[in-house]
Amino acid sequence: PYGACPKCQGFGNTIDFDLDLVIPDKLKSLADGAIEPWTKPKYRPLYTDLKRYAKQAGIPLDMAWIDLNEEHRNAVLNGEGKFLGVRGFFSHLERKKYKLHVRVFLSRYRGYSVCPDCNGSRLRLEARQVKVQGKNLCEVCSLTVEEVLRFFEQLQLTTQEAEIAEKVLDEIRERLRFLNEVGLEYLTLDRLSSTLSGGEAQRIQLATSLGSRLVGTLYVLDEPSIGLHPRDTHRLVKILHDLRNLGNTILVVEHDPDIMLAADCILDLGPGAGENGGKLIAEGTYDQIVHNPASLTGRYLSHDLRIQPPATRRKPGPQQIKMKGVRANNLRNLDFNIPLNMLVAITGVSGSGKSTLLHQVLYRALAEAKQQSANGNGANASTAAHWEALDGDQYIEEVVLVDQSPIGRTPRSNPVTYIKAFDAIRELFASLPEAKKRNFGAGHFSFNIPGGRCEVCQGDGTVTVEMQFLADVELICEECKGTRYKPQVLDVRYRGKNIHDVLNLTVKEALKFFAEVPKITEKLRSLEEVGLGYLRLGQSATTLSGGEAQRMKLAAHLQPATRDSGRPSAEKLKRRLLYIFDEPTTGLHFDDVSKLLAAFRRLIEAGGSIVVIEHNLEVIKTADWVIDLGPEGGNRGGKIIGVGPPEAIAKLPASYTGKYLARVLHANGASRSNGRS
Repeated sequence: PYGACPKCQGFGNTIDFDLDLVIPDKLKSLADGAIEPWTKPKYRPLYTDLKRYAKQAGIPLDMAWIDLNEEHRNAVLNGEGKFLGVRGFFSHLERKKYKLHVRVFLSRYRGYSVCPDCNGSRLRLEARQVKVQGKNLCEVCSLTVEEVLRFFEQLQLTTQEAEIAEKVLDEIRERLRFLNEVGLEYLTLDRLSSTLSGGEAQRIQLATSLGSRLVGTLYVLDEPSIGLHPRDTHRLVKILHDLRNLGNTILVVEHDPDIMLAADCILDLGPGAGENGGKLIAEGTYDQIVHNPASLTGRYLSHDLRIQPPATRRKPGPQQIKMKGVRANNLRNLDFNIPLNMLVAITGVSGSGKSTLLHQVLYRALAEAKQQSANGNGANASTAAHWEALDGDQYIEEVVLVDQSPIGRTPRSNPVTYIKAFDAIRELFASLPEAKKRNFGAGHFSFNIPGGRCEVCQGDGTVTVEMQFLADVELICEECKGTRYKPQVLDVRYRGKNIHDVLNLTVKEALKFFAEVPKITEKLRSLEEVGLGYLRLGQSATTLSGGEAQRMKLAAHLQPATRDSGRPSAEKLKRRLLYIFDEPTTGLHFDDVSKLLAAFRRLIEAGGSIVVIEHNLEVIKTADWVIDLGPEGGNRGGKIIGVGPPEAIAKLPASYTGKYLARVLHANGASRSNGRS
């Protein structure tokens, strides 16, 4: 706390009014109500004060806010004399925060802004005065790992200084080298941990483990290759081998063939997923797995099965999303086009600007143009993104970001409620003679509202026991024995099963069970099509992995396409949606990837357009169009290296993606196409 900036307490930003919320439409003039809070009936008199002041100060009222000069804008914001200005208005309201309605009103216009005292550096003035070789701590932390390592390796010290600092410097250099080795050289040291991807966070933990030099330790890693370009996989393998050579055991859950190749032993589980899995299918070295006919993984590794590129690729048409002058993070004055009605892959090494391009720029720009809320949908509003022009948004109805965020944060959320099949199931049970006799409606078969649910656990099936200083313990409800419902509700049966039995069915079992109820099966079928047939209908959403959550969202969007699949093409309702996916193959086996690509094809046939960030070469080679960013990560990235079909990218000598793509495109194998577009 001693070195922290007293104004922001070391956070680097302060909670203040957000000018983008106060003046949401910069093209409006002051006369047209540019200052949004003053358009409310209670504060309209302030507009009268503004007009009076503007007349005295010579501020044009009919000019767009964005066109006003800096002096006029500051005058409106800061006020003068009897005119409070925007800042004075909010300062006045701050003194009335004890009133609930004032607090609610202020919350609408609040946001984080850079601390004016430390300018975001987080340190107080005295701490910023201490410098080593011309740089203070904030300036050093604003450098990338690679740049900081170079700074400390080139540090010139006197003999006395070296005696004092040499051990500390050795420790600093060693830890920075580990971060560099795991492919994180592009990260700045002051990067917020909340903005790191799962793969980046895991690789930082790996670097920490390597730095601690532990021996005799079992490391369990869940897909450490997430977010890693094929170019950097060998670095990860080297780190894993170094940990092993120290005398540790490394257990890795992986789908990356290069990491499988580097493993000393592979355990292949299967043969299917969920109810159809849980058996050890094959065990041994990479070569033994490849030659084991019982192993589905081995058949893909041996190219006995493989995902083939499409026979013909879709060609870009006149309908395209065009953006010019994009500036955000390491993207500097970038122009790019996204062709619609096709599968577009955004590729590049880690840190090259892919997520910035899709999340902070494309998604936010289209969400604004379509007046959709981008908050809480993966678009990090703290990133300052600017663009000069957006064109082509008229060709789409909506932009949809399908990320790996959880689909529900409570045990009540589950697959059957998320895809809205539970409504039809409850209606079916309510229509049964036994339910009518007891005067049960559809609400009695819901575990979310009073009526038919168990009121002891309120439909959870479990009761939480608070353990004060220990973690809470969940126990099965003694009243309903975990069924969630009252006994009389469970007496109502359809084909021998009650509502609790139905919630325990897998998606695959439910499709057979409800075969004669198309209203239910058309919603459930999309789950099976994305490879989630093994999930139980009532399985808690909190138990789903990020990859499963993402495919669940994909299934929800597939439903209209499923309904239209049996209709003549003339009757199909085309939905002009742009879908954005961020590494949709995370957690997917080769066979699951083929199902994912088939789902993508259906979305495009239904009138959609798909843009994906991907490192998986199996997906990239099936894309219609590729935009490759690079050449490196961080400050040495952010440029477009190549644009075109995968074959064109494979011929680019400057493209790392192209180098690896050329290998998979020219590889020979069995001609089985699961992802044909």
